[in-house]
Amino acid sequence: MKWAAIALTLAASVVVAGCKTTEETSKALRGKWIGQTADAFFVENGPPLSRYELDGGGAIYTWRGGETSYVQPARVQTQGPSQPLNRSERTVTTVSNPAPGTTVTRTKTTSTSFGAMMPTAVIVESARRVDLFCEAQIATDAQGVITSVRINRDTDGAGFSFSRCAELFGDE
Repeated sequence: MKWAAIALTLAASVVVAGCKTTEETSKALRGKWIGQTADAFFVENGPPLSRYELDGGGAIYTWRGGETSYVQPARVQTQGPSQPLNRSERTVTTVSNPAPGTTVTRTKTTSTSFGAMMPTAVIVESARRVDLFCEAQIATDAQGVITSVRINRDTDGAGFSFSRCAELFGDE
């Protein structure tokens, strides 16, 4: 049993060690794309959402990619068993005098139930849609060359990743 716990801990450590954070991904993006043209980035990763012109001739682009969504199921909590569908109870009391000055009273109760004693499910949190994406701001100079890249919004990943951006740019 002890070896199984150690093996499980080791496996979990290897999985977590393979995960990249948003900051690590941001550093990798800067290393790859600063000095390259914005056009090259957008050809490889898709078009920007918006463009803001700077006074000096450069631009700031907002880019979003890796968009997907899933439905997170409702959280349900079970509560104790419910009452049976049909229940009847019968009580019979008998009084006897077996000897002078002695009285014996006997009471017998019989209960009968029909139907299942099922626990009741209560929705604690409704199902909801979860959107996953990576969003970055890319600044360029007047010639369209990238001068900075900053991840400004990053959701959880689609798999076991903590970062959607890391899933998209993990090999950068």
